Amino acid sequence: MKYQIIPVTPFQQNCSLIWCEKSGKAAVIDPGGNHERIMDALAQHGLQLQYILLTHGHIDHVGAAKALATECDVQIIGPHIDDKFWLENLPRQSQNFGFPACTAFEADRYLEDGAEVILGEQALQVFHCPGHTPGHVIFFDREENLAWVGDVLFRGSIGRTDFPGSNYQQLIDSIRYKLWPLGEQVNFIPGHGPMSSFGEERRNNPFVADQLLAD
Repeated sequence: MKYQIIPVTPFQQNCSLIWCEKSGKAAVIDPGGNHERIMDALAQHGLQLQYILLTHGHIDHVGAAKALATECDVQIIGPHIDDKFWLENLPRQSQNFGFPACTAFEADRYLEDGAEVILGEQALQVFHCPGHTPGHVIFFDREENLAWVGDVLFRGSIGRTDFPGSNYQQLIDSIRYKLWPLGEQVNFIPGHGPMSSFGEERRNNPFVADQLLAD
């Protein structure tokens, strides 16, 4: 799986353009805004957008999803249905966070834990990782040992749990029992900031470090 990180919105959210090199089919993970920037990247690589993938329903991750889906005539897939209320409240989110007006929309397909998303000749595994939001999911490319984790985990930090529906213990459990078992060698792209690996965070992240010892 090839990818390009495209920082979008004033929050510098890590939107990712991903594609199967053999088929040229692409997906966009978390198009939070600046949809023209995403369209330029698609054109630059000569890619065919197949669908849009969402990790969760916060506006800096989904703000351009509907416009992009309409322009490219593709489906919006994810997050888990427990984040439906965040998508329904996008107009209020845009006001609260000072974003351009954003209308509510519904995903064409919500994702369950254990689901699989096929992109060309490659597959992404889906894990439901609540805590930051109730319906947060992450996408895992086992072949490349690469995960897109949204706002679950960051280099040296974890996702906020002061939003409606957030739960600190759920977030910690998602990291320990969904992410760590994938392997310390897994590199991940967070929703914001630089990439890291699960092993690095298990050693050094003050919120979830366990020095690679078993719980």
